[in-house]
Parts: sequence; C-alpha cells; structure tokens
Amino acid sequence: MDDSEGYPPAGAHPGTLHYIPPNLCAFEPTKPLVRSANINTLIWIGGLFDTLLSVAYPSKIAQALAPTWSLVTASLSSSGKSWGISSIAKDAQDIAKIVAYFREQRPGGKIVIMGHSTGCQDCMEYVVGAKAEQRPAVDGVILQAPVSDREAIHNHLPEAFIHEADQLALEMCREGHEKDMMPARLTQPLFNTSIAITARRWVDIASPGPDHTGADDYFSSDLPDERLMTIFGKLPPSTPLLILYGGSDESVPPSVNKDTLVFRWIKSVQEGGGQVDRLNGSIVPDATHNLNGIPEPVVRDLVQRVVGFVGRLDNGDFATAASGSRI
Repeated sequence: MDDSEGYPPAGAHPGTLHYIPPNLCAFEPTKPLVRSANINTLIWIGGLFDTLLSVAYPSKIAQALAPTWSLVTASLSSSGKSWGISSIAKDAQDIAKIVAYFREQRPGGKIVIMGHSTGCQDCMEYVVGAKAEQRPAVDGVILQAPVSDREAIHNHLPEAFIHEADQLALEMCREGHEKDMMPARLTQPLFNTSIAITARRWVDIASPGPDHTGADDYFSSDLPDERLMTIFGKLPPSTPLLILYGGSDESVPPSVNKDTLVFRWIKSVQEGGGQVDRLNGSIVPDATHNLNGIPEPVVRDLVQRVVGFVGRLDNGDFATAASGSRI
C-alpha cells in the first residue's frame, strides 16, 4: 500500500549506482567490504510508490551487515508511480535481470532477495510463480511487511465504492480493455494521489470474486490452507525464508490475527519441504509498515533479525541451501 508519508530527510548518500540495461538500476551504499569475488549481496525490493531511498531502514541494514555482505536497493521499471501500469510478473522479470547481473559480478557470492510490502509479492512471484524455474536461483528470501492489498483496501474504503471499482475493472478485462486506465475518481481516494492504474492491475491487487485469484493476492488471511500450499508450500528447500511481520503494521486490518497468519505460512513452508527461519522471524513487535520515523530500538530489532538470518546462511544452518542452483 501507499508508503508516501514519513520519508527520510533529504541529503546526499555516497555509494555506487549499478546500471542494468535497458532501464534498471540498483544503489549500493558505501561501506567497508572485503576484497573478494565472493561478496554476498542482499537485494532490497520496495513496495508501491517506493524509490531508491524512500524507505530508511535498508541503509541501517547495509551498515550492520558483515564486510562479506553488501546491500543494494533495486529500482524496477514499476518503481515510484509506475506500478499501476505494471505487474508482479514483470517485476519478477526485472529482478531476474538484477540477480543475473550480480551473479556475474560476484560469481562466488550468495544472493538473498528482500521484499518490503508489494516487494514481498514480487519475491514470492520470483521463487514460486510462473516460470520460476527459469529464473536465476537465490539463496534466501526475506519478507518484510507481507500484507494483503485486498484486505487493506477493504479496511480503508466503503464496500459500495470497492464494489463499483471491482465490477468496472472486471468488465474492462472481459471486454479486452485490461490495459486501459481506471477512472481517477475510483483510484484517487485510496492512494491520495493521481496515478494511472490499468484495469488488470486493479484486479491483480483488489482480487475481486469469491476465489480471489488476483495475481498479487499472496498474503490475505482468508486464503485456505490448500491455496497456501501452492504458495509457501512451493518454496524450494534451497531457498530459506525469513518472515518479518510488523506488530503495528497500519496496513493490516484489526481483524487479522497476525500470529495465527504467520504460523499458517510457516506450517505450509515446512509441510512443503522448505526451510523457514523461526529463530529470527515471525512478528516484529511495534514495527510499522515501513518503519520510517519510529523509535530506533524497533528498527534495530528488525536489522538484527536480518543480520541473524544471513549469518545463519553463512554458517550453513540451512543445509540444502546451494548458491546458483535449484533443487
């Protein structure tokens, strides 16, 4: 959902901007690193409206990581206000190009992808979505604020308003106009800004209908166990998962039991033969959606969980993890 409030302060940030043709890039903050081709890379992927430095906590993670690990913030073709005319399938294609770039630059290193908000849907699409087996493998996945857009929409807008938008979007898709834009009067009240959203992307995030088949509907609390097994249950054993669900995430409706939901995800991963970090993961107490502007101890808690996860990767705690290959 919209993370437009509480941006970090303006300022210059030293680092390296990696360009990945034709229209992608990744920003790597400056930090001391060992001189080696085995540098490990944590690729951070933002959510709706996010740009390279609009969320503050990745910079804290970058500095806390060991000198064998570097964090880069990805800029996809959907970044900023472009997400409304894109899709998580396209995001997964972009991420594949970025992963391939760093595999070439750092052939001996591990790569972990970390999603924030809709970046979490991107990560899941990358590892379990259509054609996942054709994308470069990653050594781990981190989900920070993996929330349901559908539930957030219903928590913020009147049902009659949502019904009108859903029915119009579905009709446009049925009539072959899925790439046409939704009327601003139906989208602006939700996002508090004027943005182009295609009928298909509205269906993807709002996921209307009894079966909720929208492409972005990975994390809704009402998805049945059978559906979760086609998502979390498909994680490869070679790709350990860390879940970081904000205890005070303002995008989650009060009716959602966070502990129960995360437990169901973990259970699905394990029943599918995957690996999940229960030592560092689960609910992050007092964490808001993007952690901008919240007390430092909460941010530090999240940072240490990420550092702990990649440390476990380095220590071989996830025995089947294998860099550069799929199982």
